[in-house]
Amino acid sequence: MARIRRALAARCAGAMLALLGATAARADGDVLRIGIITDMSGQYSEGNGEGSVAAAQIAVEDFGPTVLGKRIEIISADHQNKPDIASTIVRNWLDTKGVDVVAEGVNSAVALAVQAVTRERNKIFLISGAGSSDLTGKSCSPTSIQWTYDTYASSNSTAKALVARGAKSWFFLTADYAFGHALERDASRAVEAAGGTVVGKVRHPFNNPDFSSFLLQAQSSPAQVVALANAGSDFANAIKQAHEFGLSHSDKIMAALQVTLTDSASLGLEVVQGALFTDSFYWDRTPETRAYAERFYARRKAMPTAYQAGVTSALTHYLKAVQAAGTTESAAVMAKMRETPVDDFFAHGGKVRADGRMVHDMYLMRFKKPSQSKGRWDLYELVATVPGDEAFRPLGEGGCPYVKN
Repeated sequence: MARIRRALAARCAGAMLALLGATAARADGDVLRIGIITDMSGQYSEGNGEGSVAAAQIAVEDFGPTVLGKRIEIISADHQNKPDIASTIVRNWLDTKGVDVVAEGVNSAVALAVQAVTRERNKIFLISGAGSSDLTGKSCSPTSIQWTYDTYASSNSTAKALVARGAKSWFFLTADYAFGHALERDASRAVEAAGGTVVGKVRHPFNNPDFSSFLLQAQSSPAQVVALANAGSDFANAIKQAHEFGLSHSDKIMAALQVTLTDSASLGLEVVQGALFTDSFYWDRTPETRAYAERFYARRKAMPTAYQAGVTSALTHYLKAVQAAGTTESAAVMAKMRETPVDDFFAHGGKVRADGRMVHDMYLMRFKKPSQSKGRWDLYELVATVPGDEAFRPLGEGGCPYVKN
């Protein structure tokens, strides 16, 4: 009898576990899950990080709490700027956590690794913080969209503008990883296409605290322009030390090829005043950008960066596409995202190309003088609007294998 009772108990326990598993599966089917993979603790955390999660929350609030009867849920993780950690997290999300779409992905090496996982799993990846133009070039994916900017657009407009002003000889100070390499490559091509020359270059380690030896090489070069092909704390440290070295007061022009609003605010205009750069979003550009920024500021006590604004815009467009397609199936949603123009606070008349590039206007900016600024976040002045088709690399030149000639 005891043996029979134990057998019955085991069967009941098994049936209960099966029932709980089925209930969990049904419950999970009632959720559309968004995964924000970003830098929460490293040099990009201020311009991305928790702010990117807040940006995703704004997108969900604007759209509504559900889509196709599914509750929308956001989860997030810190990739620590390590591609292997990012890949492991995202693979686990897709295989066991029921994540439907991955977003953000700051750090190009990380984004390239995540893109490989989402391509393999046929899941959508909405890239905002990562800039390498290879993400829509040789490493492109049919399920990824690079939303906010890329190294081609960031460098192209700035290089053309400076060469047109007579600054034709360039020296690059470059972060030694995928993003820096792509930024240097794309900027060099733009300089040479505009009639300028690259007279020197030096590469520095990622997350580098001391730029003195690199800046001495730049200072001793015959270049008119010292171009910083880096971002985050690397950009902040490099330009601050360049100011201390006197480069910003010399006959050399400092060119910032990728600028983050939070880094600019921390540095102060005394250090960066007058430098030209190109960005995809600025909080004080239009009434729409200001309205969005006020909502973001209420959450974070900081104005949104372009990367964070891009998260809101990309996820809003994604959720609308899911609703229109009537499914979360990747191919159907991607088709809707491509066929629907992007018209929101971030971009007007934006379009998602076959290579995964969201094409939109970019903005040539100049850092204000301290005397021109009215507050901590009043940092930029608009020099020119660059139409998207001029700012971004032509579709046929990227080498994306999914693009038919």
